[in-house]
Parts: sequence; C-alpha cells; structure tokens
Amino acid sequence: MSIEKVIQYFSKFGIEDKILQFDVSSATVELAAKALGCEGCRIAKTLSFDIDNNGALIVTAGDAKIDNAKYKAKFHTKARMLSPDGAAEIIGHAVGGVCPFGVAEGVAIYLDESLKRFDTVFPACGSANSAIELTIPELEKYSNYIEWVDVCKDWQEDKQAL
Repeated sequence: MSIEKVIQYFSKFGIEDKILQFDVSSATVELAAKALGCEGCRIAKTLSFDIDNNGALIVTAGDAKIDNAKYKAKFHTKARMLSPDGAAEIIGHAVGGVCPFGVAEGVAIYLDESLKRFDTVFPACGSANSAIELTIPELEKYSNYIEWVDVCKDWQEDKQAL
C-alpha cells in the first residue's frame, strides 16, 4: 500500500506521526481542503507527467493550472500527464494520493513557484485520504526535488499567503 511507503519514508526523519489520515476522501483539491478545513490553494497537488519516457512530478498550489507554453519552454516537450495506471506503475502512487515522497527510483520531482506564497502547504501522503502539513523548507527537504519551476498559471491573482 502506497501510504505505508510514505509512512516508512517519513519514519527515517522521525516525522511519520505528522501524517494526517481522514475518514473521508482527500483525493481532489476540493475534498482535501474540506477534510483539512483550509483554502484549496494551500493543497500541494502533485501532478504526474511523462517527460522523455520518464516519470516526473510537479508539485503545484491547489489553485494553479499547468500553462502549456511555460511547460514546453521549460521541458522542451508537450505536457503529457500519465494515465492513472501509468502513475501507479511509474510513480508508485495511485491518482488521488500521488505525492513527492516515497516514489519510485528515477522519478524527477519539481516544485512550482505557485507554492512559495504560503508558509505551509498540504501534500498528500500516498493515499486518497491522507495529507501532511509542511513548511516550504520542509517540502524542499523531504521531496528531494530537483529545482523550482514556473510552469503554472491562474494563481497570481491571489499572491497573499493565507
């Protein structure tokens, strides 16, 4: 089970007890925000892509959308999201619980600039009913990200941290 991989991953850092598990689904931004009682923009959604036949994750703010032109300029290819089966197989987490923790070897992880406006964000933890609250420096540390990218749109209208 994917959440077990994430619990094991976080246990190496002694923070597995920070993982929140809900009796309700948190598989979408809206459901996660409702389960957590926070604004949807603070949900750190993790999108899975195929970049040059390799799995890649981009963690974005809940209110951000991929900007195809920015994506293509950054990655030199058209944005192609993995299918639900592809995400589970290539990334190691099923859609609804995809997160940048405890992923399969070789998966590239990127953090989008849309997240930087918040003190803390809530990424999933490998299941459709889990999350963890992390500061941006903690997200950087635990995600093993490659770099910050600017590949999203529709979030700049609300730049104030909530």
